[in-house]
Amino acid sequence: MTLAGSDPSGGAGIQADILTLASLGCHPLSVITALTVQDTRGVENFWVMEADQVSDQARFLLEDMPVAVFKVGMIGSVENAAVIAEIAADYPDVPLILDPVLASGGGDELANEELRDAIREMLLPLTTLITPNCIEARRLAANDPDEEDDLPLATAAQRLLDAGAQYVLITGTHDNTVKVCNTLYHGNGMVSRETWPRLPGSYHGSGCTLASAIAGTLANGLPLPDAVREAQAYTWETLNHAFRPGMGQAIPDRLFWARGEAPAEDDPAGEADGLA
Repeated sequence: MTLAGSDPSGGAGIQADILTLASLGCHPLSVITALTVQDTRGVENFWVMEADQVSDQARFLLEDMPVAVFKVGMIGSVENAAVIAEIAADYPDVPLILDPVLASGGGDELANEELRDAIREMLLPLTTLITPNCIEARRLAANDPDEEDDLPLATAAQRLLDAGAQYVLITGTHDNTVKVCNTLYHGNGMVSRETWPRLPGSYHGSGCTLASAIAGTLANGLPLPDAVREAQAYTWETLNHAFRPGMGQAIPDRLFWARGEAPAEDDPAGEADGLA
């Protein structure tokens, strides 16, 4: 079950989740938390669903069908965070993958300070894995705004773990590095660090794709560290096959495997370091 905002461009949000999960052989159930006016260039406006509407959507489905994994994206409000936390608490054996959508790919703000606090206090204690980029990790973990620019990522990860998350995957998509380095943390330290060739361009929906791919591979029975690794490989390929249908960012091709040969690019194999 994916709980997220609707992106009418199909690049990110619940549409990206549905495409990704279906591509991995899952049947996605969808609960819309917000409606957006956006295209590949950015978000023009959005409306948050009422908490009762979010709850009714989810509860009605959960009374009918079993769910293997919860995937949470854009939440929209403190009230929605509380409702999602209540739902997750009622299903403690179902893993929860949290993609902390604090801003759009174009930089549009989607979560204020109160919502960030709610994520930390209500959802992290119920989260199996949170998948922030480096900016999101620092914003969620910082004790004050002065820390947000230079908080060490290992410290940010430990604070998110201390707040209740079982695993933290900090992605390096927003770092100024030759390769993208994604680091998985658990307990008191690093589980794995994997690097991937940085592809040119800017992408709309890469974070949604990765979090949903982890949810999908978990639903298919992989242990979490293996699911994270497989989901990274899948996400890299969706970006390697990305297309630019509009005037803004490129969109990952979640169905690349159905369209023939891969384009000529760098070696897609991730380089693992420090695997535990």
